Amino acid sequence: MVDSVGNELNDGDAVTLIKDLTVKGAGQTLKRGTVIRSIRLTGDDQEIDCRHPTIKGLVLRAEFVRKV
Repeated sequence: MVDSVGNELNDGDAVTLIKDLTVKGAGQTLKRGTVIRSIRLTGDDQEIDCRHPTIKGLVLRAEFVRKV
């Protein structure tokens, strides 16, 4: 799996958001530049399972993140 600029992603990597994302069901917007640590890859080539202090069960698309 690769991020938005083509860097290889692995379990445990830290990524940063490249655009503001509205999270459905949480009523929040994650701002560009937010760092998400310790990601986990899923079976889908474009989905990343991650944790955020205020949002449980967060799944992001690889096209919206960049490896730190």
